[in-house]
Amino acid sequence: MLESTVAAIRPLDEAAMAAARDLQARLTKPAGSLGALEPLSVRLAGLAGTCPPPLPEPAAVAIFAGDHGVHAQGVTPWPQEVTAQMIGNFLAGGAVVNAFARQAGASVTVVDVGVATPLPVDPPAGADPAGPRLIAANVRAGTRDLTVTAALTRDEARAAVETGIRVAGDLIDTGAGILLTGDMGIGNTTPAAALVAAFTGADPAEVTGRGTGVDDETYARKVGVVRAALDRHAPDRADPLGVLAAVGGLEHAALAGLILGAAARRVPVLLDGVIAVSAALAAAAFAPDAVGAMVAGHRSAEPGATTALRHLGLDPLVDLGLRLGEGTGALLALPVVTGAVRVLHEVATFDSAGVAEK
Repeated sequence: MLESTVAAIRPLDEAAMAAARDLQARLTKPAGSLGALEPLSVRLAGLAGTCPPPLPEPAAVAIFAGDHGVHAQGVTPWPQEVTAQMIGNFLAGGAVVNAFARQAGASVTVVDVGVATPLPVDPPAGADPAGPRLIAANVRAGTRDLTVTAALTRDEARAAVETGIRVAGDLIDTGAGILLTGDMGIGNTTPAAALVAAFTGADPAEVTGRGTGVDDETYARKVGVVRAALDRHAPDRADPLGVLAAVGGLEHAALAGLILGAAARRVPVLLDGVIAVSAALAAAAFAPDAVGAMVAGHRSAEPGATTALRHLGLDPLVDLGLRLGEGTGALLALPVVTGAVRVLHEVATFDSAGVAEK
């Protein structure tokens, strides 16, 4: 499945992008007055292969959840059980991602790809049948400690990537016009920093952040953990599956798969924070043309996010100092993406409106 998905990813359609640029030039507004929305609309036309591209709706948030063996190294003060507890909160509709998803009219799907704590099979009492749903796709109960051994075997990393591909296909087959990345996993900014350093060549101190707000001592330990893991495994960025196996998380691998699956179907993916963009680096290493499907929702406060976005050549749509994850930043950026496309559908041209050009 991974190989066939990668093989299906193609470059953006140049003719559709040229048509979008021409249409932008004829709309009743000064050229360039919509700033970053204009090249975004052009790129989305290239992805769809038509101008104007389809409106990016309905939106579907996929939250991939997993736990991490590196938690044993004291990289976060939060107990690992919070991962499972937050999944219960997602399913009950009580998290920030749920509030933002309701505002945006987006669905929420939670995917257990590697949670260590067993999750309830049945939905919470009184849950809305049309509300958030849980997909059980647990590859293993959390990763191994990446400072001691590889976090995953290659087969486990592949299974997680292919889980993400399947989820993308299922969401698109049921009508989603844009996918939004979400994540949950206590300790997951540590493997994210390792992935960013591995794929970009940046020093661990430059791309490791404070995650949930750790103190100076814990932060120094976290940087040391990332550096030790990279020294131990020496991951080869030309082998993205090997990098994910060595220092990644199950949710990172699954997010890479979601991005690849969407790119193969020529559906845009709105990236959230540092977990998502570290996964996007892996997706781009598998298939460089997958970047054409990626839209950077926001700039996470985690430093690795900026490094990763720069490496991918993506500019974030909003910069609000967010560092929550879950898909929250992507949801806040969703109206911007929809607006960029709606302009091509609904704004009159100078000729049709009878407006004089300069």
